[in-house]
Amino acid sequence: MLAQQRQAAILERVRSTGGVRVSDLAGEFGVSDMTIRRDLDALHERGLLAKVHGGATTTGPSSTDEPGFRAKSVRQLPEKAAIADRAAQLVRPGAAVALSAGTTTAELARRLVNVPELTVVTNSLPVAEIMHAGGRPDQTVVLTGGVRTPSDALVGPLAVGAVRALHLDLLFLGVHGITERAGFTTPNLMEAETDRALVAAADQLVVLADHTKWGSVGISSIVELAAAHVLVSDDRLPPSARRVLGEHVGELIMVKATRGGPRDAHADN
Repeated sequence: MLAQQRQAAILERVRSTGGVRVSDLAGEFGVSDMTIRRDLDALHERGLLAKVHGGATTTGPSSTDEPGFRAKSVRQLPEKAAIADRAAQLVRPGAAVALSAGTTTAELARRLVNVPELTVVTNSLPVAEIMHAGGRPDQTVVLTGGVRTPSDALVGPLAVGAVRALHLDLLFLGVHGITERAGFTTPNLMEAETDRALVAAADQLVVLADHTKWGSVGISSIVELAAAHVLVSDDRLPPSARRVLGEHVGELIMVKATRGGPRDAHADN
């Protein structure tokens, strides 16, 4: 296959799925990772896609665009892993925790499969699948019902009704965007309602958000910044964001993602 044909096929794949991984494309086309990276560079330079760590996604999101789970799963992988590692330290055996939909909360789920006697409530199909695959008989996984969104979240009246009957120790909330004025936001109106029900059911709210979420705004606000007891992000968060968040959230925790593994970078009360 000529480079031009391969790039056209890659672009079609990105547009149909929302995101691609370098490793997947290399295997599919029978070429090296480096060749795929050069293809992505060429398409990126023409403004046809956006390069991210480990792959590429579509370009030009708006406040109502809702990327699919697969598209989001290829973005900021080291940051999400570091954030999930740190968030897992907040969970104690026997706790009742909720994980909202999102790729960062899915990363956290992978770290919770070995926590004894844990009860996990989620409206995320990927999170439920990860916890179920763990196979611990002393864990309980509660999956809300509801209507499925592009990000594999279950939302709507069924989800809200299920959550309102519960009392939880911790909620780990993934968000689409963060600003001082709008707070924590999502591009899906029904998902915002379900997230608000999760916030109301939990004693503590822990927001998991990498640095790219700062300055992005979804159409619907979930809660204001001050509602977060803890926010875990990475140290690429700009100083202006650190200042604003430090003034509003209960505790701001930043982690540094390195190839040798994540470590705490900073923490403010």
